Amino acid sequence: MAHGHGSGDGTGTIPDEEFWDARYAGSDRVWSGNPNVVLVREIRDRVPGTALELGCGEGADAIWLAARGWRVTAADVSGVALGRAAEQAAAAGVADRIDWQRHDLAVSFPAGSFDLVSAQFLHHPGEIFRAGILRTAASAVAPGGTLLIVGHAEPPPWEQEHDHPHPMERFPTNGEVLAGLALPAKEWEVRLDEEFTRTQTGPDGRPAERVDTALMLRRRD
Repeated sequence: MAHGHGSGDGTGTIPDEEFWDARYAGSDRVWSGNPNVVLVREIRDRVPGTALELGCGEGADAIWLAARGWRVTAADVSGVALGRAAEQAAAAGVADRIDWQRHDLAVSFPAGSFDLVSAQFLHHPGEIFRAGILRTAASAVAPGGTLLIVGHAEPPPWEQEHDHPHPMERFPTNGEVLAGLALPAKEWEVRLDEEFTRTQTGPDGRPAERVDTALMLRRRD
């Protein structure tokens, strides 16, 4: 599973790139390697075009899109993750369809407009930064294109059960995300607004249920 990247350790004391490079360097694989379920469900029947994947991690979503004919720009703050993703893309035979770019999205953003902009679990402890990133993401959607935002609705159950701190005090609802985007209603339409449950493996290796949110919007032609 690709995963969006928030701010370092949640305190602002460790820059994003250092935190995530260290995390990726400490493991052969951080995420599952499978594309995110909502992306697959909502996009698998679409005619391929250009896509922007934000917080691409080890590249599972970008590789899945490229294998289906999309031309993908994939951005992440971690150079270690991007290097690993590029290796996986080459092994899958889609290296020529993906442009890997290193960005701290609160500071810089990929250029261009895209038929699909995907932000999967792109959380940030400073929610004001995430809201700004998502507004920039919306501006990168081409007319007739799609913005897909998937996020967590609550901390993982293993943190709730054991009272472990989480850098996000709370996760925004879809309504709050939509309000933060401040999109002109005449230019956009909501195609998906849902809360759903999925199974995720916890740090103890046991499966646990997580509640997530999905918001998909179409920019009118």
